[in-house]
Amino acid sequence: MMTSTTLDAPSAKPLLDWYDRHHRDLPWRVSPPMAARGIKADPYRVWLSEVMLQQTTVPAVKPYFANFLARWPTVHDLAEAPSEDVMAAWAGLGYYARARNLKKCAEAVAQDHDGVFPDTEDGLKSLPGIGDYTAAAVAAIAFNRRAAVMDGNVERVISRLYAIATPLPASKPLMKQKVALLTPSDRPGDFAQAMMDLGATICTPKRPACALCPFNGSCEALRLHDPEHFPVKAAKKDKPVRYGAAFAAVTADGELLLRRRIESGLLGGMTEIPTTGWTARLDGETSADAAPFPAAWEACGTVTHVFTHFELRLSIYRVAIPAQIQTDNGWWEPVTNLESQALPTVMKKAITTAIPLAFTHSKE
Repeated sequence: MMTSTTLDAPSAKPLLDWYDRHHRDLPWRVSPPMAARGIKADPYRVWLSEVMLQQTTVPAVKPYFANFLARWPTVHDLAEAPSEDVMAAWAGLGYYARARNLKKCAEAVAQDHDGVFPDTEDGLKSLPGIGDYTAAAVAAIAFNRRAAVMDGNVERVISRLYAIATPLPASKPLMKQKVALLTPSDRPGDFAQAMMDLGATICTPKRPACALCPFNGSCEALRLHDPEHFPVKAAKKDKPVRYGAAFAAVTADGELLLRRRIESGLLGGMTEIPTTGWTARLDGETSADAAPFPAAWEACGTVTHVFTHFELRLSIYRVAIPAQIQTDNGWWEPVTNLESQALPTVMKKAITTAIPLAFTHSKE
């Protein structure tokens, strides 16, 4: 069995051989058989998929990726798209700052780089919204640069391979050093994707299939008979609970009052029904007294939505009115058009609580 010392520079061949046989077929990926036919990775597709995959699963991303490519097949197309359309297409995928930065990055590539992505980590990090991880992933996968790519799957593989006892996130620098040592000069992009696939399909959080792992003869966690202990994570703090209210006003013609949130901050630039001033740190008003206009508002339930750093509980109110009321902030949208709006998941929950068939109608 290899020791941790000899593991500092092992051959990547067993993993790459495994990847050649067992790689996942993904719509943004150039698989080894495709590469053998001379097909090269499209940096636009790689970048788009990597941004979408942050904090999101592959099954959730696939339909969004397909929709984006169908509507905006090149970075120039995305750069020229109206921001509202991009936000609406992103709605439901979460972490909406990614969508705002996606648009800014596309504009920068189109305007400042003639539609060509920089092919180095430093060049990529000069673009809006691209940090260390995305720069490394795009550099390796799209341009075959030797870069240390670290996502959650790779962290799990590395932490077990070396039995790293330091809890996350403090252990990330050490993990990145280990990944850098393991990454080969030949096929670094395939190596990065192989590590991701290994973590997603073999080195899983629970009940890893260690017998099938190409690193099973070298894994310190397996030698210790405790792979599931790794990665070690710091104790989670309880999420604070915040409170607020949201208001669904519907006309006799089936129009719903909507408004757009300010560009900065949580859910920035997204569409919502009127809501109170809750934030990650402060509660908002929870009574009908905070409604956007005086009316016979009816309480119709509460929705709970969990964000990364807090839990939100919204009291939902609704009112039916004969016709539109003029407001200084917002517009009236037919309920049948809701699917085309940039509504985040929490607002879809709120609207569904007030108007149970709203999104069923909007698909007809």
